[in-house]
Amino acid sequence: MTTAVPAADIIAAIATAPGRGGIGIVRLSGLNLAPLAAALTGKTPAPRHAGRADFEAADGTLIDRGLLLYFPAPASFTGEDVLELHGHGGPVVLNLLLARCVELGARLAQPGEFTRRAFLNGKLDLAQAEAVADLIDAATAAAARSAVRSLQGEFSHAVHALVDELTGLRLLLEATLDFPEEEIDFLAQADALGRIARLDARLTEVRARARQGKLLQAGLAVVLVGQPNVGKSSLLNRLAGDDLAIVTPVPGTTRDALKSSIQIRGIPLHIVDTAGLRATEDEVEKIGIERAWKAVREADLALLLLDARTGLTAADRAILERLPTNLPRLIVRNKIDLAAEPPSRQREGETVTLALSAKTGQGMDLLEAALLEIAGWQNTEDTFTARARHVQALEAGATHLNAARAELEAPHPALELCAENLRLTQNALAEITGEFTADDLLGAIFSRFCIGK
Repeated sequence: MTTAVPAADIIAAIATAPGRGGIGIVRLSGLNLAPLAAALTGKTPAPRHAGRADFEAADGTLIDRGLLLYFPAPASFTGEDVLELHGHGGPVVLNLLLARCVELGARLAQPGEFTRRAFLNGKLDLAQAEAVADLIDAATAAAARSAVRSLQGEFSHAVHALVDELTGLRLLLEATLDFPEEEIDFLAQADALGRIARLDARLTEVRARARQGKLLQAGLAVVLVGQPNVGKSSLLNRLAGDDLAIVTPVPGTTRDALKSSIQIRGIPLHIVDTAGLRATEDEVEKIGIERAWKAVREADLALLLLDARTGLTAADRAILERLPTNLPRLIVRNKIDLAAEPPSRQREGETVTLALSAKTGQGMDLLEAALLEIAGWQNTEDTFTARARHVQALEAGATHLNAARAELEAPHPALELCAENLRLTQNALAEITGEFTADDLLGAIFSRFCIGK
């Protein structure tokens, strides 16, 4: 029996989730995998045919029996030869099968290495590759649908359309630099300013869709803060629909940060309940309060809870003043059932105050609406998934495009600066799809993928 294959960079990994299951899959990718398949099964696989196979050890004993799938290059996920070994989903048998593949010349794949090879071989662009991980990690149905749109290329097509328009603008501008005595009239006749304005409008639309996609992908981190016994744990339980936190009349019951993920209209919300903020000599409670402020620093939104019967006290104001200035906040007057008040919403300047009861559920609809408003959510079915780096790249592109537009509108425009800003705009957008991306960024992106993908 053959015990080795020609030297090649072949990667292998268990592609199914850890634990026991009815089926488990070991995936391989590399060059010329037919000899490895023959060494493992005793026969040469037929392309794109699910064939029954015996997976054998080096001494010919049976490891497992299942299905063998062979996808020859270049028509495969990675663009290389790909083998999938479908066996029984037990951890021991899958590891035996993986070890046999390593004996035959493969090496263990790194996180995201299959998808990285698909990107490097031109099967996916970078935005599509990231959508693979987003689809796997999707916490809501809306996030999954959004990731599928990006995987199908909707986000990439929108970016490519912007880049194509930018390329035309850059060619137009570069052409005028060779004829300085005619450049202004030439640009006016070519409607350069109008083209930049239309490009800016399309970029604004893509930015809005990307921000919605980032919200679906990452969600919103919400921290509950306030004095002891104002109902933070009760609100967490109400939002989660379960008794996650212990609720008692004893101040300081919550000693550590408690986390729960929920969804409102498809938006993931990561809620953190914290220890009551007060002066204390209790060492354990002090640690809890320190962790509370750490959660505040990492949050996207702070909900300051206070007792509706006492209103906003000096201690509450002290908490508000200590919150980071750039952190959005919402004041929640809880326990209206005890204060005999109806649910309400009030706005004073930039401050929104809600009155509700976490115990009875009165006013929770007001809270949900306020959370979605602060998140900037717009209910739309054409959202594609996006990440923070995508949004940052789009914002950088918009900044450079506005600089180019301002330069062109100046009484005596410096066309070289305008051209440079258009180039920087194009580079920023090209980072999204990976046409202009540093290797260290690729390493950071794919290292977050799961093994086997």
